[in-house]
Amino acid sequence: PRPDLPGRENLPPMITESFGDQRLSALRRGDLSEAFGGAFSGIQVRPQTLPDGRMKMLDRITEISPRGGRFGLGQIKAEIDIPQDAWFLTQHFCDDPVMPGTLMYESCMQSLRVFLMRMGWVVDAEIAAFEPVLEVQSQLRCRGQVIPGVKKALYEISIKELGYNPEPYAIADALMFADGNRIVQVLDMSIRLSGANREMIESIWASQGNVSTQPQTQTIAASDILPAIYTGQQILEYAIGKPSICFGEQFKPFDSERFLARLPNPPYLFVDRITAVDAEFLKIKTGGHVQGQFDVKPDAWYFKANRQSSIPFSVLLEFPLQVCGWYSCFMGSAFTNDKELHYRNLDGQATLYEDIDVNAGTLTADVYSTKAANSAGMLIQSFKFVVTRQGRKVYEGDTTFGFFSVEALANQVGLRGANLYEPDTAEKARARALPFNDVAPFLPEDEQLDAFNGMIMPAKALKMLDSIDMFIPDGGPNKLGFVRGTKKVNPADWYFKAHFYQDPVIPGSLGLESFLQLLRAVAIDRWGTQLSGRICHFEPIAVGMKHVWSYRGQVIPKDDRVTVDACITRIDDAQHLIVADGFLKVDGRIIYSMKDFALKVDITG
Repeated sequence: PRPDLPGRENLPPMITESFGDQRLSALRRGDLSEAFGGAFSGIQVRPQTLPDGRMKMLDRITEISPRGGRFGLGQIKAEIDIPQDAWFLTQHFCDDPVMPGTLMYESCMQSLRVFLMRMGWVVDAEIAAFEPVLEVQSQLRCRGQVIPGVKKALYEISIKELGYNPEPYAIADALMFADGNRIVQVLDMSIRLSGANREMIESIWASQGNVSTQPQTQTIAASDILPAIYTGQQILEYAIGKPSICFGEQFKPFDSERFLARLPNPPYLFVDRITAVDAEFLKIKTGGHVQGQFDVKPDAWYFKANRQSSIPFSVLLEFPLQVCGWYSCFMGSAFTNDKELHYRNLDGQATLYEDIDVNAGTLTADVYSTKAANSAGMLIQSFKFVVTRQGRKVYEGDTTFGFFSVEALANQVGLRGANLYEPDTAEKARARALPFNDVAPFLPEDEQLDAFNGMIMPAKALKMLDSIDMFIPDGGPNKLGFVRGTKKVNPADWYFKAHFYQDPVIPGSLGLESFLQLLRAVAIDRWGTQLSGRICHFEPIAVGMKHVWSYRGQVIPKDDRVTVDACITRIDDAQHLIVADGFLKVDGRIIYSMKDFALKVDITG
């Protein structure tokens, strides 16, 4: 254990891991070995553990991070499922069921106890007990509620102080989320192991001889963080720093002398580490495999900006595509030409199998090289990708990228043969605008949040249209609806700086996001009054429906105006589902097409 982590000297090392119900049940029985693994196999004490029965306030630990959290001293994330007939709802209050705030606090406290016991603070329950620290004032702020219809509550506790005084103690801040809504904040939550001291705890571990400088072997769920072959810092260097720090000496020329196609940089970088590489370095060939991971954080900017508990489609799509981009660079694509080569996505199709929300934890993308061709000086690469969560397939597709010279990009003419629909005079006379206002957060780094979940549009930080100028409910080729939105290109917008370093361009995924925002506005117009007061949110894209996209151009800072059209092909009022095809134009040139993009309102209460 590192000396800069107080309270952990001479204790078993910790790793990032998660615990399901089986291991928590073992902990409640006092079976430390089954709960925490081999490092605890020799511990004979029967420690103070966790409440059971009606006071069982945890179903799983989604992540223990020994150096995570705002203060770098550790973080724990936990969940509890909320049945419609949960006892604390049926008994509190008559005709007004709601989870008591005191039990919300209790859930946070139980989560913190798991962290401290896993850390090694285990003493016989006959002589020690978990209690609050005397004279430490805590603050509990409730700005929301857990009521029937809420499916899950999530707790996120960041440790801010840890040590001995002389009793072992910890002070932490906690957040609680209800289906993605941030509803409770606890500041300076305190806990101590009364009746114990440092010598007592360290003597337990010294007598067992279990303390090691190496991590213990653990059974870690598929959703847990895997060891990094290429770390987040190396990936960041590739994105905005020195690529040689990521890829080695061969990439030294790209540190300062030569242009290199990069990954996006924060806040639009969604690869936290590369965890497997089964491919030859600097060899452009098919058959290889690369794996990357992305940690979905409940308080991430993109949830606030989307104003929904589901992840924005653009973020969901970017993650596997960015792993593809890393793989293309690893292959040595930049060495195939002396000219500057710019990396652009060309086509793709994919299917979402599960709604990805604030509780997703770690996503894993496995990317497989399926095509590598060099034709007429243009390098084309295709990939198959599979995104999993906790071992389940949640998103799958295939996609194609191209490397283009500056000259080739300048001469792009857009999509050829596109069948663009233009409303006639009679349709335009029936058209009306749909509201899309600027609300907080205004930038990704803003903390202010205007509202969350329900039938509402994204915030300014993710708003990809200035206005929705034309909505014809019975328009379009199918007479099911036509909608058009526009955006003035602003070189100062945050995503130009983030995507890419030395090559500013609006991300294609955000162009697709603008298309879905058109559908979201239509859904609000159609069902907003009907669903008012219901607990609901928008899925990132409808589950189970394949969607297809094509890009044949780019939006760069010197462009003037983006126009996005959607022709609705299907509306299902029972499922609250809208399906549409459409196009994106920049200064009149058609550059994106979208087919079978579907938006669905998920009603949970």
